[in-house]
Amino acid sequence: MAGTRTFTMIKPDAVSAGNSGAIIKMIEEAGFKIIAMKKTAMSKETAGKFYAVHAERPFYNDLTTYMSSGSIIPMILEKDNAVEDFRKLIGATNPKEAEEGTIRALFAESIEANAIHG
Repeated sequence: MAGTRTFTMIKPDAVSAGNSGAIIKMIEEAGFKIIAMKKTAMSKETAGKFYAVHAERPFYNDLTTYMSSGSIIPMILEKDNAVEDFRKLIGATNPKEAEEGTIRALFAESIEANAIHG
């Protein structure tokens, strides 16, 4: 079925703050099945490849430095309407604009350190 899987990763700020368990619990309670999950770290080179779409943006170097600064938890999630439902669950990129109760409203430190990739 189209749209049943999505990729996410818990970012270094949320992992280092000890919020991974609470975030994973929210994901599961929202009806997502975790198909794959691994705690790992990205090198600056790998982060550069992952975020290559932003290579020309002024924040690219800071982004790749941040994403390679600590552990991350990438996951493959499954649920009907996974992409749209996950976007609702995580909230706006800017946590100040994220709806109350979303992952970013609860756990993000800033627009740059916003807890989760979606």
